[in-house]
Amino acid sequence: MSGLMMMMKNTATEATSHSSSFRSDDERWQAVRKRDDAADGLFFYAVETTGVYCRPSCAARLPRREHVSFHLTCAEAERAGFRPCKRCRPNEPKLEDRHAAAVRDACRRIERAQDMPSLAALARAAGLSRFHFHRLFKAHTGLTPKAYAEAHRGMRLREKLATDDSITSALYGAGFNSNSRFYEASSELLGMTPTQFRAGGDGNAIRFALGECSLGSILVAMTDKGVCAIELGDDPEALLRELQDRFPKATLIGGDRGFEQQVAKVVGFIEAPARGLDLPLDIRGTAFQQRVWRALRAIPAGSTATYTQIAKRIGRPKAVRAVAQACAANAIAVAIPCHRVVRSDGSLSGYYWGVERKRALLARESAA
Repeated sequence: MSGLMMMMKNTATEATSHSSSFRSDDERWQAVRKRDDAADGLFFYAVETTGVYCRPSCAARLPRREHVSFHLTCAEAERAGFRPCKRCRPNEPKLEDRHAAAVRDACRRIERAQDMPSLAALARAAGLSRFHFHRLFKAHTGLTPKAYAEAHRGMRLREKLATDDSITSALYGAGFNSNSRFYEASSELLGMTPTQFRAGGDGNAIRFALGECSLGSILVAMTDKGVCAIELGDDPEALLRELQDRFPKATLIGGDRGFEQQVAKVVGFIEAPARGLDLPLDIRGTAFQQRVWRALRAIPAGSTATYTQIAKRIGRPKAVRAVAQACAANAIAVAIPCHRVVRSDGSLSGYYWGVERKRALLARESAA
């Protein structure tokens, strides 16, 4: 069974175990006492003296046990004569779910628009203040609305350049209304000129260096914008071939002594994670991939997160499979720490550069 399928199976098992842990009234009462949000949606509790029913996590004053009854659905509680609590609103989506839905809607608005909607317009559609919406959007996606729009436009631009007959057709198809706006932004979006991108990186200089570390061979590659690849493996020649396949017409330049110092920084970080890694990155990917990768970079060293948690953090709780695919597409090992993503049960899932390397990296970070 693949790592992804195993992860999905573990997620389903985890959800089933939560459901089965609140079957008795005693277990439900303990969840209410602890205000356990893991029980939300699995049952509701009603209070005879107030006539209301609540979520288990409701922050209202704890009632006396003899006044409490339990119900599996809102409809069941209402048939028994109880009305929904105005504080936790058990008959409505949770606040965090409403926020996630508002962010998803804003993402769709940005993706459909020819021109970037104003922050005020996006906030108004979400029913929030500009400040609150901006903070919420960044918390869920890891990007500001403007950065999300730029990343999505970059994705469309790359797709159009790969399929359209001309650069002019591609630029209008990606939502640019003039040549000048397009060429002002194209280098930032692509990391090279549009002509170079269509030609597989022709004329784009990429410096690289190979080295050795305790995890095996390592390749570090950098454009003039920053590190575009960190690869780990057993065969340095295979690592170089992967770089050539990624940029088939780029000019690959073996690193000089100065560049090899950058490689030394990466090796030093691998050997001693507490040092940190302060290098500019040239991150290329779709809008969704960049959201995932930003979320990965927010995981502190020594900590881990599950694929499900990452999906929730970027406002796409059902996109667990896509999160796993984005992790697998990451070409910048350790700097974009996809090794910090684990299965729902805490066990290690597949890692592009090998599970044993993943285990070693996590062990070093937890010991730092």
